[in-house]
Amino acid sequence: MLNAQRQAPVPITAAITAQTPDAELAVRGAQGDEAAFEAIMRRHNQLLFRTARSIVKNDAEAEDVVQEAYLHAWRALDSFRADARLSTWLVRIVANEAFGRLRRKQAPVIPLDAAMISPEPAIQAALTDAPDHRPDNTAMRAELRRLLESRIDRLPDAFRTVFMLRAVQELSVEEVAQALAIPEATVRTRFFRARSLLREGLASQIDTTLGDAFAFDGARCDRIVAGVLRRAAAEGLSRGG
Repeated sequence: MLNAQRQAPVPITAAITAQTPDAELAVRGAQGDEAAFEAIMRRHNQLLFRTARSIVKNDAEAEDVVQEAYLHAWRALDSFRADARLSTWLVRIVANEAFGRLRRKQAPVIPLDAAMISPEPAIQAALTDAPDHRPDNTAMRAELRRLLESRIDRLPDAFRTVFMLRAVQELSVEEVAQALAIPEATVRTRFFRARSLLREGLASQIDTTLGDAFAFDGARCDRIVAGVLRRAAAEGLSRGG
């Protein structure tokens, strides 16, 4: 528990900077410090949006998932263990919220074993078909990014989130395993298979475009933060900055 790690209450008026540790922000957020929780959101928004997006495969719904997950997290900050990474804890909450939405919708899920042995022909075609043309320089990069995002969306469900967290967000195998509650060996297997499928279509150029996939612009970040703070104020979670 956070309480066991605290030396003394954190002054709610202390300045927040880019170097303020996540653990301190979590303590202050649990005390109702709106500015601290806003800093948490802005620090982790891209990671959490990409996580949600990899599961629900829809930008607008991914934003809703992230906002709902942040509210769950704010309510539960007192239960966050300071010896864990805040980012991993948040990813777990976002993933649970996203998977819960899929279950409520009864969305079809591609079984892992079946996908590894014999993926659907439509998925294989989308992943392996070569593009009709290869634009140069900036145009090529934009086209490859579009193709990469499209083909990530077409990955079997069991692979997609692992790939997003490992390759795009560059989380470690251990962090992904903890966030998704799966064995590290499973993370390695799913990541290897996902990367192999994508490489069949994009070859070596995939590595040059990963950082730009599912770009998280300032407007989306501001929209998520504003939505969470508005709902948190209505629930009495926030004391203001």
